[in-house]
Amino acid sequence: MEVKVQQWGNSAAIRLPATVLKLMNLVSGDVLKLDVSAEVMTLKPAKAKPHYQLADLMAQCDLSAPEPAELAAWNSMLPVGREA
Repeated sequence: MEVKVQQWGNSAAIRLPATVLKLMNLVSGDVLKLDVSAEVMTLKPAKAKPHYQLADLMAQCDLSAPEPAELAAWNSMLPVGREA
């Protein structure tokens, strides 16, 4: 695949095709690490994105823990407007 280096303000930029973003599981704003050696440039995600499973996250929760005072106060507040 070929991409073109283009001017972007005072910098140069390349555009990554949507197919590459999808293949690499990237979205606009993700940070990449650029490695340069001789005539080779390599782009890698700066940090691997965590892949969470709901069961793993729930296993870390103490469901018997008392509700924090701030949350209890929030939950006991009466409506002040037209909330349902």
